[in-house]
Amino acid sequence: MCASEKGDEAYIFGEDQSLGTKLSEPAVKQPDISTQEVSAKTSMEAAICTIVTQFKTYAGKDGSTSTLSKDEFQHLVISQLPNYVKNASDPGAIEQLMGSLDENNDGELSFSEFWQLIGKLASKQGGFSQ
Repeated sequence: MCASEKGDEAYIFGEDQSLGTKLSEPAVKQPDISTQEVSAKTSMEAAICTIVTQFKTYAGKDGSTSTLSKDEFQHLVISQLPNYVKNASDPGAIEQLMGSLDENNDGELSFSEFWQLIGKLASKQGGFSQ
Protein backbone atom coordinates (compact mmCIF):
# COMPACT_ATOMS: atom_id res chain seq x y z
CA MET A 1 0.00 0.00 0.00
CA CYS A 2 1.05 3.53 -0.54
CA ALA A 3 1.46 5.14 2.85
CA SER A 4 2.37 8.65 3.80
CA GLU A 5 3.64 9.96 7.08
CA LYS A 6 2.36 13.26 8.38
CA GLY A 7 4.09 14.29 11.56
CA ASP A 8 4.03 11.29 13.88
CA GLU A 9 0.90 9.87 12.26
CA ALA A 10 0.80 7.56 9.27
CA TYR A 11 -2.00 7.50 6.72
CA ILE A 12 -2.90 5.00 4.05
CA PHE A 13 -4.38 6.26 0.81
CA GLY A 14 -7.57 4.67 -0.45
CA GLU A 15 -7.94 3.30 -3.95
CA ASP A 16 -9.17 6.68 -5.14
CA GLN A 17 -5.99 8.23 -3.68
CA SER A 18 -7.96 10.28 -1.18
CA LEU A 19 -6.76 10.35 2.40
CA GLY A 20 -7.98 7.19 4.04
CA THR A 21 -7.82 5.65 7.48
CA LYS A 22 -5.41 6.89 10.12
CA LEU A 23 -3.11 4.12 11.32
CA SER A 24 -2.36 3.69 14.99
CA GLU A 25 1.32 3.02 14.27
CA PRO A 26 3.60 4.86 11.81
CA ALA A 27 3.94 3.06 8.47
CA VAL A 28 7.73 3.04 8.87
CA LYS A 29 9.34 2.91 12.30
CA GLN A 30 12.34 5.20 12.40
CA PRO A 31 15.24 3.82 14.49
CA ASP A 32 16.51 7.23 15.56
CA ILE A 33 14.64 10.27 14.31
CA SER A 34 17.56 12.55 15.21
CA THR A 35 19.84 10.82 12.67
CA GLN A 36 17.31 9.97 9.99
CA GLU A 37 14.78 12.46 8.69
CA VAL A 38 11.41 11.47 7.29
CA SER A 39 10.91 12.99 3.87
CA ALA A 40 8.05 13.25 1.43
CA LYS A 41 7.85 10.79 -1.45
CA THR A 42 10.06 11.59 -4.38
CA SER A 43 8.41 12.10 -7.75
CA MET A 44 9.58 8.64 -8.85
CA GLU A 45 8.18 7.02 -5.70
CA ALA A 46 4.89 8.85 -6.25
CA ALA A 47 4.80 7.66 -9.87
CA ILE A 48 5.29 4.03 -8.79
CA CYS A 49 2.60 4.42 -6.16
CA THR A 50 0.22 5.84 -8.77
CA ILE A 51 0.82 2.94 -11.17
CA VAL A 52 0.25 0.37 -8.41
CA THR A 53 -2.87 2.17 -7.15
CA GLN A 54 -4.37 2.44 -10.63
CA PHE A 55 -3.70 -1.25 -11.33
CA LYS A 56 -5.43 -2.20 -8.08
CA THR A 57 -8.33 0.15 -8.82
CA TYR A 58 -9.12 -1.58 -12.12
CA ALA A 59 -8.19 -5.16 -11.13
CA GLY A 60 -10.80 -7.28 -9.43
CA LYS A 61 -13.93 -5.75 -10.88
CA ASP A 62 -14.47 -8.92 -12.94
CA GLY A 63 -12.86 -11.46 -10.61
CA SER A 64 -9.38 -11.69 -9.14
CA THR A 65 -8.13 -8.58 -7.36
CA SER A 66 -4.55 -9.28 -8.44
CA THR A 67 -5.11 -9.51 -12.20
CA LEU A 68 -6.71 -7.53 -15.00
CA SER A 69 -9.31 -9.19 -17.20
CA LYS A 70 -9.60 -8.09 -20.83
CA ASP A 71 -12.42 -5.66 -19.96
CA GLU A 72 -10.58 -4.28 -16.92
CA PHE A 73 -7.43 -3.84 -19.01
CA GLN A 74 -9.36 -2.04 -21.74
CA HIS A 75 -11.02 0.31 -19.24
CA LEU A 76 -7.65 1.09 -17.63
CA VAL A 77 -5.98 1.77 -20.98
CA ILE A 78 -8.85 3.95 -22.25
CA SER A 79 -9.05 6.05 -19.10
CA GLN A 80 -5.40 6.18 -17.99
CA LEU A 81 -3.34 5.82 -21.20
CA PRO A 82 -5.42 7.45 -23.96
CA ASN A 83 -2.46 9.35 -25.42
CA TYR A 84 -0.05 6.41 -25.32
CA VAL A 85 -2.12 3.45 -26.58
CA LYS A 86 -3.73 3.88 -29.97
CA ASN A 87 -7.03 2.17 -30.84
CA ALA A 88 -7.75 1.44 -27.17
CA SER A 89 -11.48 1.37 -27.92
CA ASP A 90 -11.02 -1.36 -30.51
CA PRO A 91 -11.53 -4.77 -28.85
CA GLY A 92 -9.30 -6.43 -31.46
CA ALA A 93 -6.42 -4.06 -30.73
CA ILE A 94 -6.81 -4.63 -26.98
CA GLU A 95 -6.91 -8.40 -27.49
CA GLN A 96 -3.72 -8.25 -29.57
CA LEU A 97 -1.95 -6.02 -27.03
CA MET A 98 -3.09 -8.15 -24.12
CA GLY A 99 -1.99 -11.31 -25.91
CA SER A 100 1.49 -9.89 -26.36
CA LEU A 101 1.73 -9.22 -22.62
CA ASP A 102 0.00 -12.35 -21.24
CA GLU A 103 3.04 -14.61 -20.76
CA ASN A 104 1.17 -17.54 -19.21
CA ASN A 105 -1.81 -17.29 -21.59
CA ASP A 106 -4.39 -17.32 -18.80
CA GLY A 107 -6.43 -14.51 -20.33
CA GLU A 108 -5.57 -12.08 -17.53
CA LEU A 109 -2.66 -9.78 -16.78
CA SER A 110 -0.76 -10.00 -13.53
CA PHE A 111 0.97 -6.86 -12.31
CA SER A 112 4.32 -8.06 -13.67
CA GLU A 113 2.76 -8.73 -17.08
CA PHE A 114 1.13 -5.28 -17.00
CA TRP A 115 4.47 -3.76 -15.97
CA GLN A 116 5.91 -4.85 -19.34
CA LEU A 117 3.52 -2.41 -21.03
CA ILE A 118 4.53 0.40 -18.69
CA GLY A 119 8.20 -0.31 -19.45
CA LYS A 120 7.61 -0.31 -23.20
CA LEU A 121 5.60 2.92 -23.07
CA ALA A 122 8.22 4.60 -20.87
CA SER A 123 11.03 3.48 -23.18
CA LYS A 124 9.20 4.83 -26.21
CA GLN A 125 8.40 8.10 -24.42
CA GLY A 126 12.02 8.50 -23.37
CA GLY A 127 13.39 7.71 -26.83
CA PHE A 128 15.15 4.54 -25.65
CA SER A 129 15.43 1.66 -28.09
CA GLN A 130 14.16 -1.76 -27.13
